[in-house]
Order: sequence, then C-alpha cells, then structure tokens
Amino acid sequence: MGEWAGFFGAEVGAAAALTGLVMVAISINLARILADPGLPGRAAETLVAPSGVLVIASLALVPRQPLWMFGTEAIAVGLVLALASAHVLRGVGRLQHHVGAGYIAGRVAVALLCCMPFIISGVLLVLGCRSALYWMVPGMVVSLISTVLAAWVLLVEILR
Repeated sequence: MGEWAGFFGAEVGAAAALTGLVMVAISINLARILADPGLPGRAAETLVAPSGVLVIASLALVPRQPLWMFGTEAIAVGLVLALASAHVLRGVGRLQHHVGAGYIAGRVAVALLCCMPFIISGVLLVLGCRSALYWMVPGMVVSLISTVLAAWVLLVEILR
C-alpha cells in the first residue's frame, strides 16, 4: 500500500472537504430542501458518496494492514454504500410522478458507479490480486464528481 498512500491521503482530504461543503449547502438551504419532497433524499444521497470515499481512503491508510483485510473492509463499505443509496432511491421511486424514469435510472447508475468499483476491488484484494487497487480509482473519481455536481444543485440550482 506504500505506493498508494499519497493517492489515498489526497482522497481523504478531498472527500472531507466535499462532505463539509455538502453539509454547509444543506444547512444554508435547509428550508428549501425540506419544502420539496424530492430534495431531502437528494441531500442525503449527496452525503453517501463522499462519506464512502472518506471511509475507504482512511482504511487504506492503516499501517501494515494485510491486503485481504482491506479488501474485506472495502467490500463492507461498498455494500453499505449500495444499501444506503438503495434506501434513498427507494424514496425517489415513490415520487416518480414528479420525475421521469430516466432521471431515476440515471441516479441508480451513478450510485452503482460509486459503490461497485469498491466491491470489485475488495473481492479482488481478498483473492490476492495486487492490481485490484486500480479499481478504487474510478469509484473514487465518480463519487467525488457526482458529489460536486450534487453540491452545485444544493447550493445554486435550488435557488432558481
């Protein structure tokens, strides 16, 4: 993991900063968020991805941790992210008359692109594949990009 410490350290910082930004965005626009039945779930969903990156990147920095153990942790975090996203998106499905099926499918796709690379990487690490860490990269990049876009919605688009 030594070669990856810089990457995971940078991801911890980025995820922590984005999580803080999302919390500020939610607190600034809380009344507007609560007034729209679809936005509380969107706000909660926006916290899932950067929290997952923060946890996985933090776990990756644990010294002298066996790769299989980190793999097990990555699987667990990926599954928790998937379940949290599914719970939030189930609520969006109830509001389907407000949004189209394509919108919901897009959010499901983004949720899967955020959590599946962590699960795949974890399984490969448990199986002893050292190159499995490369699967972490797309999961973290998609998670952070989706968080930035969702934070934009919570900070700016909500005011339109």
